Amino acid sequence: MVFSSLEFLTLYLPAVILLYFVLPKRLRNGVLLFFSLMFYAWGEPVYVLIMLFSIVMNFLFGLGIHKAENNIKQKRIILTFSVIANLLMLGVFKYCDFAISNVNMFFGTNIEALNIALPIGISFFTFQAMSYVFDVYKKTAHVQKNIFNFGLYISLFPQLIAGPIVRYSTVAEEIDNRDVNFELAAKGIKRFLTGLAKKVLLANNIGFLWSQLTETTNCELPAATAWLGAAAYTFQIYFDFSGYSDMAIGLGHIFGFNFLENFNYPYISKSITEFWSRWHISLSTWFKEYVYIPLGGNRKGKLTQVRNIFIVWMLTGLWHGASYNFVLWGIYYGICLIIEKFFLKKILDKLPAVIGHIYTLLIVVFGWMLFAFTDTSMLFTYLGSMFGSNGIVDNNFIYTITNNAVFLVILTIASTPLASKAGNAIREKLNGKEKLFFALEIIWYLTIFVLSVAYLVDSTYNPFIYFRF
Repeated sequence: MVFSSLEFLTLYLPAVILLYFVLPKRLRNGVLLFFSLMFYAWGEPVYVLIMLFSIVMNFLFGLGIHKAENNIKQKRIILTFSVIANLLMLGVFKYCDFAISNVNMFFGTNIEALNIALPIGISFFTFQAMSYVFDVYKKTAHVQKNIFNFGLYISLFPQLIAGPIVRYSTVAEEIDNRDVNFELAAKGIKRFLTGLAKKVLLANNIGFLWSQLTETTNCELPAATAWLGAAAYTFQIYFDFSGYSDMAIGLGHIFGFNFLENFNYPYISKSITEFWSRWHISLSTWFKEYVYIPLGGNRKGKLTQVRNIFIVWMLTGLWHGASYNFVLWGIYYGICLIIEKFFLKKILDKLPAVIGHIYTLLIVVFGWMLFAFTDTSMLFTYLGSMFGSNGIVDNNFIYTITNNAVFLVILTIASTPLASKAGNAIREKLNGKEKLFFALEIIWYLTIFVLSVAYLVDSTYNPFIYFRF
């Protein structure tokens, strides 16, 4: 799906953009809906039927809740059915084999796995559809009575397969009436190219190092090399996912949509609480709005708050995949956040910022290892390596760190606001010389575009980590 999706965008996106700007407003939603469904069907044609089913089902749930506006009991019944139906659909395709394997393990049965292929992005568009029904129920969003416009909301291709998760209220007005102009489109193109460069030039290259260290060594590494590999994956997952989010936001701008930010330099955080306010913001917000707060949040005592945090993080882990490493990852962050909320955060706030920053990075890097390995035996082998089971350092580490030192510095700078601040400083220095700054911008974006395309043409290593969710 990754290669076919990129191929589809390469082949058809320029033509769609041109057609979109030429056609009158009344036809633009139709063009986007058709292109979005074609984009989703390009790699896995049969699974577009699942998306269409989700669109029709949640459209009808929204209408049903709207029509039962004055009947609270009926509204709750419809909402309950909508939650069950959406989670059942997600469960069948994503968790059925996981459930079967657990039944076999605990009860000694031999039920055969269904081996159902996971539809790309099903977690994203299912949560998006559920948020719409919730918001109609809470009256924080108006019901959409045009099924084609609702279908566009669910299937909109820029953020379809890896987010950000867009709440209906964020784009409701823009679906019906949005401002499409060349200034916003130019902004979108720049944002898209930035995301493309982050994904292709940064994430892919450091990801290749991570792949080499884990696939050719059976994860049996000296501690220094294992921590270098963990740092490589930490950079890869950030630039991979934030790069895709940048591309989605950029494409949204081109078509007149303003999606909310999904990342805000999470690796500069000084606590885990701060980290999760900066990483995958749309998912954190979703669980806060639709799970944590409805469960009572922190309003019903400390024990209830602890329970709610654990529920949210168990679900967050499972949302990412049907595997015990994701459950473990969710529990890990639940424990970290509970410890912070009840006493550690107060201590961190009194210490120098650098200590909080180091503490956060250590927790996050270790956490990404729980996330990276679905094979628990490989996970524990790698964790053992990080803590010295195969020695501390060897000549291969010296060679690897030397060869990648400059790139690691670039990655570190790129994961902070320093690059953005440098761009703003150049803009201020060239104040009054707009033509020169514009020329430099053109050269910069053309350069990263050419380099990204050259890499895509030449390389066979191009994973999108979050496509599997």
